[in-house]
Amino acid sequence: MTTINVYLTFNGNCETAFNYYRSVFGGEFASVNRFGGMPLADGHQISPEEQNRIMHISLPISNETILMGSDTVGEGAANFLVGNNFAISIRTNSKKEADQLFDQLSAGGRVTLPMDQTFWGDYFGMLTDQFGINWMISFTPGAQG
Repeated sequence: MTTINVYLTFNGNCETAFNYYRSVFGGEFASVNRFGGMPLADGHQISPEEQNRIMHISLPISNETILMGSDTVGEGAANFLVGNNFAISIRTNSKKEADQLFDQLSAGGRVTLPMDQTFWGDYFGMLTDQFGINWMISFTPGAQG
């Protein structure tokens, strides 16, 4: 089943916010990953003060709903804007579906990160559609819908 969830972006206070959300909704984090544990590519550097920021965190709310988030670093932190700090995350059942949704949603919009295989195993991309809405599209090979 294709699922749609909200992905929140913070500027250094993601962990604090998600600890609060966990106190509200209950449950446990399904994942907590920090920028310091991320492999760096293409000469990108993470400053020492940003290495402890959250690269990805997820809090299951129900069987169908996961609240996800991350902090910004580098240029993303400099361009952080409250009110535009979320994306709609779509997890698809196939690479073909991911590509179709990505192509359709990006028409007339702006591709932030083209669809590609990631170091965490997902086929993933990001875009802003023609209406200014941020989207994240992913497919996890081997995952059961």
